[in-house]
Amino acid sequence: MAETMNAIVISSFGGPEVLTYQTVPKPVPAPGEALIRVRAFGVNHAEMHMRKGEWDEWNPITGLECVGTVEACPGGELPLGAKVAGVMGGLGRSRPGGYGEFVTVPLTNVIRIPETRLSWEQLAALPEVYCTAWSCLFTVLDLQPGERLLIRGATSTIGQAALNLAVDAGAIVTATTRREERFEWLRSLGAAEAVLEQSDLDQQLQKQGRLRFDKTLNLVGNRVLLESIRLTRTGGRILQAGWLGGLAPVKDFNPMVQMESGVHFSLFHSKVLGTLEFPLSGIPFQNIVRKIENGAWDAKPVNVFEYRDIHSAHRILDSHDAGGKIVVKH
Repeated sequence: MAETMNAIVISSFGGPEVLTYQTVPKPVPAPGEALIRVRAFGVNHAEMHMRKGEWDEWNPITGLECVGTVEACPGGELPLGAKVAGVMGGLGRSRPGGYGEFVTVPLTNVIRIPETRLSWEQLAALPEVYCTAWSCLFTVLDLQPGERLLIRGATSTIGQAALNLAVDAGAIVTATTRREERFEWLRSLGAAEAVLEQSDLDQQLQKQGRLRFDKTLNLVGNRVLLESIRLTRTGGRILQAGWLGGLAPVKDFNPMVQMESGVHFSLFHSKVLGTLEFPLSGIPFQNIVRKIENGAWDAKPVNVFEYRDIHSAHRILDSHDAGGKIVVKH
C-alpha cells in the first residue's frame, strides 16, 4: 500500500474556505528530482488567484515554494537531510506544490542552503520573492550603479526585496505606495524618495518637471502599464512583473499610438525560474541569506501561521493589506 501524507487541497473555486485538509498519496521522486519534507512555505498572490479559478494553470495542491529537508534524492545529487528551498519548476501549477507535507521538486528548482541561522519561517519568506526580484533587476533590467529606478508597488513583498537589492547595488530608487504613512519606512529602507501610487503618475511627475527614469519595475500591473512606459526614458527599460492592481487586460491597446519609441518593454513571470534561460544557479541566494542573517535587510515574514490555520493566512492574502510576506509553518 502506498504511503500517504497530509495536504491542503483546493476542493473547489472560491474563498479561503475551499482549502481543505486531506490525506493524499505521498509523492515518489523520479530521477532528476528531490523529495522535500516541507517545514514551511510562503503564501503568494498567485495561489489566491488559483484558489479563485483565475489563473491559467493550477494544481489542487498549490504552493509555488517551500523550504525543508531532503527526504529522498534518487540520483544522489543532494544528501539526505540537507536544508533546501524549492521554488517554481511547476510547483502548484503543473505538479503538486508546497501545500503538501512532502513535495517532489526538479533539481533545477532546488536551492541548497548549507549555512544559515535563520529559522524555517524566516527562510520560507525568501525563495520566490528574492529570486524573482533579483532576476527582474539584474537579468532583465540590467540595473547598474547610479541608475534611477522606479519601483511601482514597493511595499509588496517583491517590491521590498527589489528595493533592498537595488539600493545595495547602488541604484537611486523612487518607490511608490498607496499610503503616505509608509513614506518614511520606505526611505528608511534606502529609497531616495517615496511617492504616492496613483493613476496618471506620469502626469503628476511631469508637472513637477521630473526626468523620466532609466529603469522601471512595474508590480502594479496592466492598470498602470502605459503610464509606466511613459515614465521610462528613451533607451531605458521597463519591466512588468506583478499584477497587484488586478488581472484585467489593457483596454483597446494600440502600440503604434500608445507606446513610446525607443523604450524597451519586457515581461517577467516567476514560473521561468529554474529554466535554461533563468537558472537558479545564477542567483546569489546564499549571499542574500547571509545579508538578511547579518541584519543588513529586514526580510522577516509579517504573519506566520500554523499549518492548520491556512484559512486565516488566505484571508489576510485576500485583503491585499498584509504589508509583507505571509508564511505557514509545520
